[in-house]
Amino acid sequence: MVLVNVPILFPDGANVIVGQSHFIKTVEDLYEAIVNTNPAMKFGIAFNEASGPCLTRHDGNDPELIACAVDNAQRVAAGHLFVIVLRDGFPINILGRIKDVPEVVNLFCATANPVALIVAESETGRGVLGVIDGQSPKGVETAEDIVARKEFLRKIGYKR
Repeated sequence: MVLVNVPILFPDGANVIVGQSHFIKTVEDLYEAIVNTNPAMKFGIAFNEASGPCLTRHDGNDPELIACAVDNAQRVAAGHLFVIVLRDGFPINILGRIKDVPEVVNLFCATANPVALIVAESETGRGVLGVIDGQSPKGVETAEDIVARKEFLRKIGYKR
């Protein structure tokens, strides 16, 4: 078995959600979950089948983000992997609905940070072992950092 570090690449100002699912209708169900939650969100979805024709299925409402999701799914090349690249919204706005999609098995990450997947490759295929999301901690927050965190959450509308 070989371990591979696969960076997930996406445009500035976008976010990415990477997960694992188990059925060909994943693309359609993820599409519906997103547009039924936030119809203004722009996104692309790609899903790697793990049996049959083993195609990368795709959908979305933004050609650039669809192409980006497909590129990432192809480079990771793990079966049953899905990649959602989104703009005009945040993962937190749709994660609950994504988790409720019956065929979704696992979420690996939801981030705007630089992110890489640690992928194991064997003679039969590839699988995601873990995620490196952003940077390592640089310290522990101070009282001033707590105030800044709370002010930021109120500024962007997530707290009153």
